[in-house]
Amino acid sequence: MMDLLDVTLRVVAVLVAFLVLPLLVGQAEHKVMAHMQGRVGPMHAGGFHGWAQLVADGVKFAQKEDTVPAGADRRIFQLAPAVALVPYCVVLVAIPLGPGGLVGQVIDAGVFFVLAVLGIGILGQLMGGWASNNKYSLLGGMRTAAQLMAYELPLILAAASVVMAAGTLSLTGILDGFQWWWVPWQLVGAFVFFTAGIAELHRPPFDAPIAPEEIVFGAFTEYSGLRFALFLLAEYAGIVVISALTAVLFFGGWHGPFPDQLGWLWMLLKTGALCFLVIWARVAWPRLRADQIQKFAWTVLVPLALAQIALTGVVKVVIS
Repeated sequence: MMDLLDVTLRVVAVLVAFLVLPLLVGQAEHKVMAHMQGRVGPMHAGGFHGWAQLVADGVKFAQKEDTVPAGADRRIFQLAPAVALVPYCVVLVAIPLGPGGLVGQVIDAGVFFVLAVLGIGILGQLMGGWASNNKYSLLGGMRTAAQLMAYELPLILAAASVVMAAGTLSLTGILDGFQWWWVPWQLVGAFVFFTAGIAELHRPPFDAPIAPEEIVFGAFTEYSGLRFALFLLAEYAGIVVISALTAVLFFGGWHGPFPDQLGWLWMLLKTGALCFLVIWARVAWPRLRADQIQKFAWTVLVPLALAQIALTGVVKVVIS
């Protein structure tokens, strides 16, 4: 009975985090961009500091007509937003938020699990682009797939350097063996992992697959209403997941100056700071062309990731 209660509480906690954290990131994006770019709209909804902007967005999406193109594959078109969203909920199950088993499920091959599941999310956009019966949607979906293929390699290589350092594939095991002196010589890997994660989410400046100036809105062109909102929620959930994984793999996760009982707070602060960097990048950097995105992955991030692995190997030999 106690085991069933423990599993239930863990499932509820993961679902609450999945439903709340992406919405908080969406609200924060409105506010951060409003301050950085002098936008007045997001600062007025509801009165004080535009606190109701997120509610207004939800009402707007709910009121929009839910249409399906006449020539679309209806079932796949309707299923695609869920396929894009669910993998991020699954990944949250394996991310440790604090010491003492504060994790949905401890997985021995946690790094392999989360990276494998993250790659599934792209299927939702491919399904949406193909099923829409729209050449711009199909082109956007293919660009998204090509971008994933380019940035998945540096993402995995950067994570591999941490696995080498810790000697385990378990996310909780990595945190149990974490040492603060790891951080300086893993910074290059952190940069590669975080940047590749942003690119896989096609966030600016890597948003060519959905650039309205080029291909309308990519795989999302024919979507409206709540289905389009699910794609946006998947993007914000991806920001939370990538930020949390970066914090766990490279910055010690729940390790910090607070007592172990407050480790979850330190983990949330690190994740929040990385989410802020994702929003900041959208404001600060111009969009890259599709060819520039590919070139950056293969000529910059992949060599840096390989150099990080080599450095990790040297350090492991020296300390052993």
